[in-house]
Amino acid sequence: MYNVKLYNKISKVGLDKLDPAKYTCAEDFEDYDAVLVRSAKLHDVEFPKNLKCIARAGAGVNNIPLERCAQEGIVVFNTPGANANAVKELVVCALMLASRKIVQGANWVQSLAGTPDIGPAAEKGKVTYAGPEIAGKKLGIIGLGAIGVKVANAAVGLDMEVWGYDPYLSVDGALALSRSVKHVTELDQIFANCDYITIHVPLTPETKNTICAETIAKMKDGVRIINLARGELVDTKAMAEALESGKVASYVSDFASDEILAQPNAITLPHLGASTPESEDNCAMMAVKEISDFLETGTIRNSVNFPNLKVPYEGGYRICMIHKNIPNMIASITGAVRCNIENMGNRSKGDFAYTIVDTAEAPTEANLDELRAIDGMISVRAL
Repeated sequence: MYNVKLYNKISKVGLDKLDPAKYTCAEDFEDYDAVLVRSAKLHDVEFPKNLKCIARAGAGVNNIPLERCAQEGIVVFNTPGANANAVKELVVCALMLASRKIVQGANWVQSLAGTPDIGPAAEKGKVTYAGPEIAGKKLGIIGLGAIGVKVANAAVGLDMEVWGYDPYLSVDGALALSRSVKHVTELDQIFANCDYITIHVPLTPETKNTICAETIAKMKDGVRIINLARGELVDTKAMAEALESGKVASYVSDFASDEILAQPNAITLPHLGASTPESEDNCAMMAVKEISDFLETGTIRNSVNFPNLKVPYEGGYRICMIHKNIPNMIASITGAVRCNIENMGNRSKGDFAYTIVDTAEAPTEANLDELRAIDGMISVRAL
């Protein structure tokens, strides 16, 4: 029986995929094999020695201590693409909000409550809230992952001229991308040419403040910017100054900050990007599938701190080993397995690696201890 600790409310549609004969889910476990989490911060959590994996029901993993988990042999999963459609739809909405001053106009009409002859009075003020159409304008998309590709294709359907930048564009992403999208190789091309810019990249030390005073200076006057990815991708102080000067005509963000809330041409949403029941169900189902595959067969798929690896499993005896990516490790492993090896797989990712060995006989506890004693070995688990 596996214990799964829930750090947030997880969609029942996902939890129902876990066999109750194999899994128990609760929020109050002190000892547990797996974690399902959404936004709860885990950096200060002391994990039990029995913890094997964490699945984030969403794409971003900034709330999880990835390096510590890797050192402790805890596999961290995310759910790329599961919320892509929800975010895409909100980006399309944000394009309209950035253009047409819809929120500002609606708020102004609310302020007219009780005004005599309110219909004509409201219409009289509409000139203040006029804005451009998006058709025919250039949209720059920074990041062509699952979300960026969907946004690009949707914008093509809205008659926008779409420019995309992603030095790591995958084969699947390229195949899914509309041929109408102009794929550029320099980020400055997006800044210099596009009327609208939306960013869809993970937050890393390299991507933090991608949009800042220096890059805003390279943009067209009156550019409109959307950030539904991560708040720290945009320098909010620089954005506030650009909004005040008119360099940036409007900014739509999913992340609250005092500097931006003070700007009349900015719209701040309460992190609504993936807040749809469909998205929450999709993320939960993917996260549950990831932890159950790993716990039951050793398969790693969509890990952010260990390599992905799937070795066909027909039952029987399987040894799963997480270890450092150092020379002669495979030779040490095969030399220490004291029974016939029927199948084997190995993948590495940076400083870490993962090996699966299927054996003809059940490994003894003494044999597993021998494997654990190998220099560089982090964890050994027999299925």
